[in-house]
Amino acid sequence: MRGKPGEETVIKISWLKIERGIKLKKKTRVIIVAVILVLVAVFLAGTVIFGTIENNMAQLMETPIRELNLSRIGDGTYSGEYSVFPVSAEVKVVVANNKITTIELTKHSHGQGADAERILYQVMDKQSLAVDTISGATYSSMVILKALENALAVAD
Repeated sequence: MRGKPGEETVIKISWLKIERGIKLKKKTRVIIVAVILVLVAVFLAGTVIFGTIENNMAQLMETPIRELNLSRIGDGTYSGEYSVFPVSAEVKVVVANNKITTIELTKHSHGQGADAERILYQVMDKQSLAVDTISGATYSSMVILKALENALAVAD
């Protein structure tokens, strides 16, 4: 669109204003568009990943922890693991005379759930998986309990 002689012409391209006499080089425009596309892609990927994590954690919280009958578990060392993105745990449990004598957390990948590792002491003290999760590390606590359940379910 051309204006009257002496008027300034402004051409609007999306959110960029290109004034008469100032031209963006093609390379600069390509870089700007590429940066915008990368930012949009990162935002969308983050949204999908966050949604996946939230969905996984909601399902984890709905998954019951099965109580185990230690009198049915023979002496031995049992291994178990459990993973729900982004948390995972691997454990070794030693049972002797129908008691849990040792629990070793061999792997624990977590975000901010390092405090969940204290749950092992509760399980040892109570000789049961029916323990309260650690506040502030609920998801990691549940993953560790599920790994313990899987280890001992093999023996049950």
